[in-house]
Amino acid sequence: QVQLVESGGGLVQPGGSLRLSCGVSGSIFSINAMGWYRQAPGKERDLVAVINSGGSTNYADSVKGRFTIPRDNAKNTVYLQMNSLKPEDTAVYYCNAAVTTMSYRGMNYWGKGTLVTVSS
Repeated sequence: QVQLVESGGGLVQPGGSLRLSCGVSGSIFSINAMGWYRQAPGKERDLVAVINSGGSTNYADSVKGRFTIPRDNAKNTVYLQMNSLKPEDTAVYYCNAAVTTMSYRGMNYWGKGTLVTVSS
């Protein structure tokens, strides 16, 4: 059993900052890529940022220069530091982890999501 637990969402004014956290626990042999996705009302779930086990990152064009995705391998935790937030960043943010389980299976897991609202 693998669990992803997100935290850090909330209401923030435009131009403000917020940091999301996602901890991964359970029967894990290794964690490969970890990422954040978001889904705004009436829209599809889109990639925000991803980081692989080597530290390479990839960001959606809409967040480049504003968001970063640090990762703490010792804590099995990934963060999403969001700066200069805009109303269009309002969405439910989901954590995703691609892991190798203790039975050496490659699996993909999702958190339950955390709501970020950017509004004055």
